[in-house]
Amino acid sequence: MRATPVRRVWRLAILLLGLSAIFMACRAGQPVTPALTFDGDEAYDWVLRQCDLGYRITGTEASLQAGDMFLEHLESLGWETREQTFTYMDTPVRNLIAWKGTGPALLLGAHYDTRRSADEEDPTVPVLGANDGASGVAVLLELARTLDVAATERQIYLAFFDAEDNGRLDGWDWIVGSTYMAEHWGEEGESPLEAVIVVDMIGDRDLQVYYERNSDPTLSAEIWQVAAELGYGDRIIPQPKYSMLDDHTPFIRRGIPAVLMIDFDYPYWHTTQDTPDKVSAESLEVIGRTLQVWLENN
Repeated sequence: MRATPVRRVWRLAILLLGLSAIFMACRAGQPVTPALTFDGDEAYDWVLRQCDLGYRITGTEASLQAGDMFLEHLESLGWETREQTFTYMDTPVRNLIAWKGTGPALLLGAHYDTRRSADEEDPTVPVLGANDGASGVAVLLELARTLDVAATERQIYLAFFDAEDNGRLDGWDWIVGSTYMAEHWGEEGESPLEAVIVVDMIGDRDLQVYYERNSDPTLSAEIWQVAAELGYGDRIIPQPKYSMLDDHTPFIRRGIPAVLMIDFDYPYWHTTQDTPDKVSAESLEVIGRTLQVWLENN
């Protein structure tokens, strides 16, 4: 599309305003750091990249490839990283931790493993986990790119939990990776945590994230209020609905305030239909922008 004279005038005006802001910042000796905004399309691309690897079941090659992909991305953005490995039920488990910034420590977490049985539909087939697994990870990876950590005045940890989703299968328990991380937190020099926020299954096209009853009520109210102010109150809904055992639970057991953001009304949970076409870039953006604004302004 060709620019009309009016469009050209507006573009010139915007360019001049931007140059003026840069000039004033330089005169004041201030660093010029453009603000980045969470992009739902970028996050959705991370859903696709994870699903392209196939089933990311704990202990498999696809799981290893996914973890390597996350670490490479995080390190390219200047995050410090480390792996936390252990064995459970004769299976290698691999949690991933990234951190940046200084100040009181806060952890954002999501699980990246996928369930090895679609037992709500066909137990002989694994779950691809576009929403149940990939969506939460996608939000964390896009926050890693866009979050102004300095503005949070915190040390931010990003945790990618393994072995969350095979509970009730062959004697496995739920939330294995996050339980191990919570029980061993601090042993490698990690800072004491003032709060934990876990995102899980937050890519549903019909997004409905209610208060989770086991989550810290004060912290939940702060985050949900930001969502309301951003115009997301019809999707991040300030009403209690579910009580969940999820990756926030082990941290609650240690006395750390924790919040779970989850849409448990997802109709494709633990089925073969949990595929990328069921995930919405807009839903990812609603969650990501809410967390970014809350972190940078509270």
